Amino acid sequence: MTQEVKLEQQVSAPQNKIVRFFAQVVSYVFHPAFVPVYMVLFMVYQHPYLFAGMDVQDKFRVTAMSVLMFTFFPLVTVGLLKALGFIQTIYLDNQKDRIIPLIACGVYYFWITYIWWNSNKISGNFYIPQQAVTFALATFLGSWVALMINIKMKISLHALAMGVALMCMLLLAYNGQLSFGFWLSITLLCTGLVLTARLIVSTHKPIEIYLGLITGMATMLLSDFVVKLI
Repeated sequence: MTQEVKLEQQVSAPQNKIVRFFAQVVSYVFHPAFVPVYMVLFMVYQHPYLFAGMDVQDKFRVTAMSVLMFTFFPLVTVGLLKALGFIQTIYLDNQKDRIIPLIACGVYYFWITYIWWNSNKISGNFYIPQQAVTFALATFLGSWVALMINIKMKISLHALAMGVALMCMLLLAYNGQLSFGFWLSITLLCTGLVLTARLIVSTHKPIEIYLGLITGMATMLLSDFVVKLI
């Protein structure tokens, strides 16, 4: 019996390593700093009419702004904080390490939300659709809600980002007159992969991952209500 157990352990060990490797890859590909850019790219280049009237230069401008505010500045901030000794690791494994990065991200997300919300006032030829503004506002609200929840528990930022993206896609499908079945399926699949990956390779408890997904979806719904109300 002991030999059988040892044999099972030897067989399962390589399999576990492979599973963990792919889970780690999924976690990197769908990092919270990348997911917002994926959604912006979809709205700018794949959605049939949101940015249809915008020229190529302005589309690149929108993409560059999203990369800077959603990805570049947050990652650089975390890198600088680690270099200066303010956080222990770049993976933000504990609640204390997350405080300053979440505050910084809140500032970046607020800035891009403000610019996009007032785009038609800043430049008459540069208008950001309401759906993109709603998404930017959701990322801003999500960062601050995560900061508040971080006082009690280490909410999954991966799950939060996917929750915002999933609800954004659901709202686009619900409010639009086009078929979004393919893109909804892709988003649901990616959401399931990310949540499963975080259960495998992260130090999160299941409740922290599920709460992250629910929080992300809720902030997107709240943002949609606020933008339409104002």
